[in-house]
Amino acid sequence: MARLSGLALALLLAAATAAQAHTGIGDTNGFAHGFGHPISGIDHVLAMVAVGLFAVHLGGRALWLVPAAFVSMMAAGGGLGMAGVSLPFVEIGIGLSVVVLGIAVAAGCHLPTAAAMTLVGFFAVFHGHAHGAEMPDSMSGFEYGAGFILATAALHAAGIGLGLLIARLSENRGNRVLRMTGSAMALAGIGILVGYL
Repeated sequence: MARLSGLALALLLAAATAAQAHTGIGDTNGFAHGFGHPISGIDHVLAMVAVGLFAVHLGGRALWLVPAAFVSMMAAGGGLGMAGVSLPFVEIGIGLSVVVLGIAVAAGCHLPTAAAMTLVGFFAVFHGHAHGAEMPDSMSGFEYGAGFILATAALHAAGIGLGLLIARLSENRGNRVLRMTGSAMALAGIGILVGYL
């Protein structure tokens, strides 16, 4: 188990330097490009999977409300980016989201659902702004937006599925795997932040 965790951590840290799903990079039009945007950067992937893991940990209505809060606030951030509204420290906000959500998963934070929704919603604005700033003004902008929203929901679903799978382990073992997963995410987030600074 320790070897597997070490390998996963090394891969996450190596991938942290390859975060590329950000403003000003590449051709962006249509549904396929929008769908590819969140999954082309390890920072977006880690944050969105962490939201799903966190939602499973909180349980109850948080299982769907926390991811829904992320998606809706990400769409709002995307609208700001598309409108050309400047948002300072977007990349730092994205990197911090990986660190903070990783820590929340690792520490097993038990926030009230409304507080968890506020936390993920705050970070979602940064992710959405990064997506929206690349959204074209053309008709394909709607398709692009639909693509990145669907990809985000799919990543949340992957995090929820992973969390439910971990929960099927014995309580002691499942908690340890969840803590290690969250810790690896937080460390990768630190690597992402170092790359930005």
